[in-house]
Amino acid sequence: MGSRDGIARNHGHRDVPSPKVGVLLVNLGTPERCDVKAVRHYLAEFLSDQRVIELNPLLWKFILHGFILRFRPPRMVRAYRKIWMEDTDESPLRFHTRMQSDRLAGLLKQQGDKIIVQWAMRYGTPSIPDGLGQLRKLGCGRILIAALYPQYSATTTATVHDKVFECLAGLRDQPSVRTLAPYYDHPGYIEALAESVEAYLKSTPERPQVLIASYHGLPMDYVEAGDPYYCHCAKTTRLLRQRLGMEDSLLRMTFQSRIGPKQWLQPYTDQTLAELADSGVRRVGVLTPGFSADCLETLEEIAIQNRALFLERGGECFDYLPCLNASDSGIKLLASLIKTELTGWI
Repeated sequence: MGSRDGIARNHGHRDVPSPKVGVLLVNLGTPERCDVKAVRHYLAEFLSDQRVIELNPLLWKFILHGFILRFRPPRMVRAYRKIWMEDTDESPLRFHTRMQSDRLAGLLKQQGDKIIVQWAMRYGTPSIPDGLGQLRKLGCGRILIAALYPQYSATTTATVHDKVFECLAGLRDQPSVRTLAPYYDHPGYIEALAESVEAYLKSTPERPQVLIASYHGLPMDYVEAGDPYYCHCAKTTRLLRQRLGMEDSLLRMTFQSRIGPKQWLQPYTDQTLAELADSGVRRVGVLTPGFSADCLETLEEIAIQNRALFLERGGECFDYLPCLNASDSGIKLLASLIKTELTGWI
């Protein structure tokens, strides 16, 4: 008894406050600035992740530093300049993720001041270590990691979790941690997507002849190795078709953003658009259900590059449907998902 009292006196015994609950929203990442140096720094971090590039590390390091980081950043800067938000001097992904965090925090305040919401990027800033550190400083002993990817992939969701657990491994006083489950088939997610499509169909003067649900691509060998991403995308599309009452031919699933010589998930978005235009389809609408927030891949690749491709092949009307972003339906969805995961903590 005396020994324990001595330990308490020597080490400053104090009451342990009731822990708060933290929510860390995490998206992929973005360059700090729209210049070559910043883009190169972002790409170096992103493409050095072995979850993203599953090649021999020594061979890939040679390719990455010898070729990709020398030639690709200037092209990406030109692409970013087309969508860069000059008013706030940031990329759309950073803007929308911050807005999601702010609006979600406001909505969750209805639960009291116990829930604290922060946001982070897997690559770039604010980083996951920074986000975790901020939540711990604010007294969060329990933290939900919400990777903002509806469909699970080792290249996205898993690498977020890897980084979180890497940070935890260096802590003596670890918080309790939960992770948000993939929500590709969640009724609230399907409903939010359907509402965005229905709002678009009501507002457009001429209905599209075909709707395309374009997802980020993935190398085929990743899927063959066991990544469930394709199955998740297919189920999202099937449930959305059912909810909207559309046939497969009217709402098509495609995949974008392929690079390199490997076979990627098919059908490809750009080839599908070209084929539709060649076959006489004149009006299309494109949504991107695999992205929680608009970014380079949605605003520049789809809404600019693919639009130009479709119109050049004879198409007459190409509409891009924005991501859920920080819309009312998008924030309502996030709040619902997070409240479910926090059951027992709040």
